[in-house]
Amino acid sequence: MERRLFHGGLVVSGTEVRKADVLVEDGKIKAVGMNLEAGNAGRIDVTGKYIFPGFIDAHTHMDLEVSGTVTVDGFDTGTKAELSGGTTCIVDFATQNRGESLKYALDRWHEKADKKASCDYAFHLALSDWNDSVSRELETVTAHGIRSFKLYTTYDGMVVDDKTIYQIFSRLKELGGIAGVHCENKGIIDARLEQVLKDRGSRKKVSDYPWTRPRLAEAEAISRILKIAACADTPVIIVHLSSKEGYEEIRKARQKGQQVFVETCPQYLLMDQSRYDLTDREARKYMIAPPLRGEEDRQVLWKALAEGQIQTIATDHCSFTTGQKNMGAEDFSRTPCGMPGAEERPGLIYHFGVSQGRISLEQMCGCLAENPAKLYGLYPQKGVIAPGSDGDLVVWNPQTEWTLSAKTQQSASDYCPLEGMRLKGRAEQVYLRGMLAARDGMIEKACEGNYVTAI
Repeated sequence: MERRLFHGGLVVSGTEVRKADVLVEDGKIKAVGMNLEAGNAGRIDVTGKYIFPGFIDAHTHMDLEVSGTVTVDGFDTGTKAELSGGTTCIVDFATQNRGESLKYALDRWHEKADKKASCDYAFHLALSDWNDSVSRELETVTAHGIRSFKLYTTYDGMVVDDKTIYQIFSRLKELGGIAGVHCENKGIIDARLEQVLKDRGSRKKVSDYPWTRPRLAEAEAISRILKIAACADTPVIIVHLSSKEGYEEIRKARQKGQQVFVETCPQYLLMDQSRYDLTDREARKYMIAPPLRGEEDRQVLWKALAEGQIQTIATDHCSFTTGQKNMGAEDFSRTPCGMPGAEERPGLIYHFGVSQGRISLEQMCGCLAENPAKLYGLYPQKGVIAPGSDGDLVVWNPQTEWTLSAKTQQSASDYCPLEGMRLKGRAEQVYLRGMLAARDGMIEKACEGNYVTAI
């Protein structure tokens, strides 16, 4: 039986930072408190460092077939990237393509992930097809621990109409599930893509891309989804919020008493649409959906985080190589949208959030660990340092300085969106169920990830 005592550190939760020892035994947290009896436990001195619960990334796309290609990170490299930065559990989107059963979709994702993942993993189910058979199958799926689902208001292969959205919301309410929704108005996007081609004669210039997916297209879809959810009398999650206008729709709904959970991503907090004015080859690296926005949008998101109005920060890790991105060289609409970010997320939020006084350590813990664990049914197995919880620990050194680089990252992508950025604060040691799994960005134990389900 393996026992470890972490001594001298500051234990972080979503509500407090306190000095305490942490005893981990046989993969579980045994005790948390001062001057714990070590016995025959290996003693690890973490004086001057923070101990976070293992971070959770609840929005990833590993081994996803999209835009005529497949994301370069499968569960092998993608979870190594997550683990190296301090993330010990992801929630990936198992995707039901049209005509597929939910069982078939989940079986496929288990084939992609099982015995390949280096951190623990759970699944949401992305729904594209809806009929009586799928509705009945949902009961089995939720009974087996999948309670969160994904709906899209755009993309030809995934979009579902308002009637379907209402029916799914209503069914999930019956079964105790919840849906996260990608909110953009498909009609506006399609019309503007046609307009660019008509006006320009081509869609080569990436600088035209953000105009085709405007803030109001996100805000309209958010407003519509919130009203449908209100009609179904069920809570809803707005994923990867990017804009001031979108947030305003959420704020108004909450003022009326509606329960809305919100996720944003580091890219929307730290980058802006000026990236699309780079050379087209460089700009394609930053093509994500929704697009990067402006400075005012970034400030609104940071303020909402500080006020506790955004519950989770996820990556939307959807990685490609520059070669895959260049599929859109003649038409930017053919560029696969998405970029890597699994490894950087905790470091970015600590450096630009905590160190610069935008959010507290407790809020960082909440958005990266405790809140996603609670929202997706993984708490208290995950997301907290407490007796009985998994021994997923991140020993965080606030003094470590390091540089983001494609040369040293674990992701299989051949570029780093924030290449050369210097950060202060890093996951020095990452423990997965009590095992030292990563140290200073390097993987110590691979392929040890377990499948987990909602409790």
